Amino acid sequence: MGKIIMSPSKYIQANGALKELKRYTEDFGKRFFILATDSGLERTQESIESSFRGTDKEISFAVFNRECCKTEINRLMGMCKMENCDCVIGVGGGKLLDTAKAVAHYLKLPVVIIPTIASTDAPCSALSVIYTEDGTFEEYLVLPKNPEIVIMDTEVISKSPARFLVSGMGDALATYFEARAAKRSNAKNMAGLYPTKSAFALATLCYETLIEEGYHAKLAAENQVVTPAVEAIVEANTYLSGIGFESGGLAAAHAIHNGFTVLEACHHLYHGEKVAFGTIVQLVMENVPEDELYEVLEFCVSVGLPITLKEMGIKKIKEEELREVAKVATAPGETIFNMPFEVTAESVYAAIIAADAIGRDFI
Repeated sequence: MGKIIMSPSKYIQANGALKELKRYTEDFGKRFFILATDSGLERTQESIESSFRGTDKEISFAVFNRECCKTEINRLMGMCKMENCDCVIGVGGGKLLDTAKAVAHYLKLPVVIIPTIASTDAPCSALSVIYTEDGTFEEYLVLPKNPEIVIMDTEVISKSPARFLVSGMGDALATYFEARAAKRSNAKNMAGLYPTKSAFALATLCYETLIEEGYHAKLAAENQVVTPAVEAIVEANTYLSGIGFESGGLAAAHAIHNGFTVLEACHHLYHGEKVAFGTIVQLVMENVPEDELYEVLEFCVSVGLPITLKEMGIKKIKEEELREVAKVATAPGETIFNMPFEVTAESVYAAIIAADAIGRDFI
């Protein structure tokens, strides 16, 4: 079986990049279907319209209904077809971008991804995470190709609440550890082939960048300014993590995230916040050396990622609820089975309880 590394055709990161949207997309057709949230439009519509003003290009805006579910994908596909658009452009956060990718896939159109936050590694991937209408994880939609272009406008991203950037760090935190686990078990990556050395190198660089730049980037983001640390973390959260997870492989951390989506107490959390705790659970399952575990815990505390169930919103621990989390995390086909040892719902439950205890002791 061969190896593969996957990536978008172009990754563009710059302060003010959105103002050049027309130039980046002019070869994709004449009519563009632009998907955004209400708040996303407030922040980007003027720049988008200004970029296309005075050209023969036409743009049509659609408002996202907040959940990447099959109902929403079908609704937007209908709108895009009615407008006879040539290209889909997603402007927003992770679920919106996954929806834009799914719409473009089913309509066989090119897709341009423009994150307004750096909160997940979704932008670069050939993957959409599909949820039910009430926000419970349903399935991974594996796409045949990555986006044509990913555009990261750090000026736009810097105006978002710092919590989004921190959540992206939580998502990126899992990249190296999941790729390492997949490598140890000789597991296939999301494309169904084996990881390349370059994919693992990017996953490693992702973790190193988080440790070196994460805290300073958080402080800058809290003050809505773009610094070299912010630029580095935006790249780590988006490109390094995106290529690292997709081409390096997933393991326990994201499966445990999927498990926690069944708990209503965790619905207020962002994706990366749940993934960060899932990473700690994975490290407990692996019984990693204390210095490695404590480096991760110290990083999480420094940037504000949860390391206990209480910080996850679970005020009272109920055994039956956590066993349900473990059951969902070990559902057939889950990425947790890329771990280099046998995994059961019982061992996941035990690791969750132990991770919480370690987190409480560390605090």
